[in-house]
Amino acid sequence: MVKYLRVLQLFWSTAVAAELEYRINFAISALSSIGGLAGSLFGLFLFYRTGYTFAGWQWDEAMIVLGMFTILEGFSSTFLAPNLSKVVDHVQNGTLDFVLLKPINSQFWLSARTLSPWGIPNLVFGFGLLLYASSKLQLGIGNYFASLVPLTFGCIILYSIWFMLGATSIWFVKIYNVTEILRGLMEAGRYPMAAYPAGYRFFFTFVVPIAFLTTVPAETLLGRGEFIWIVSSMFLAIALLYISNRFWQFALRFYTSASS
Repeated sequence: MVKYLRVLQLFWSTAVAAELEYRINFAISALSSIGGLAGSLFGLFLFYRTGYTFAGWQWDEAMIVLGMFTILEGFSSTFLAPNLSKVVDHVQNGTLDFVLLKPINSQFWLSARTLSPWGIPNLVFGFGLLLYASSKLQLGIGNYFASLVPLTFGCIILYSIWFMLGATSIWFVKIYNVTEILRGLMEAGRYPMAAYPAGYRFFFTFVVPIAFLTTVPAETLLGRGEFIWIVSSMFLAIALLYISNRFWQFALRFYTSASS
């Protein structure tokens, strides 16, 4: 574990040093994040401006869901996209050979080799939106700590699904569109699951578990999260993380190296 933490420190310090050569990109990323958040708030405002509310969700409560979604966007832009989107390139260009030859777990290397600081603005704005909405609702500090549990599980769920989709590139090579479909489905997490008809709620809970990414953490922060959903989130995260590792080992059996 200590060895992997040291390697992770080296990975990320090198990545940040390389990215900071283009510091103007951070300002551009921050402006882009502000624009995206403003657009999301405007879209949410269109629902609430006439007095309409999602079943059981006030305006400030819906903003908490949007805050959770913005945090997940920042997480995926900072940690997932820079790494997992390159799995396809490694397979296509044959450079996966060099990854497999390294004396380190290949899934760890592919998942944590780099990071992009340009996703940090979304993380900051997401937490800022949570703090603002929570202050309006007068939520306690305990609510914040409680919501970190399902939010962490949500990040693990998102990572596991994304990694498994990336692993399918061993068979299909060019699967960029599949990961874009996943990111498109994530857009449903901008709003509470109550905003969707029953069929969609079932799909976004039991087929593509978007509800566990944003709505469950938001309900926990609001103090009305059901214990069964938090526990389900934990088991789902652990199961998908294990399955992603086993699926990767299975996929490697079909990998034909560039030198063979």
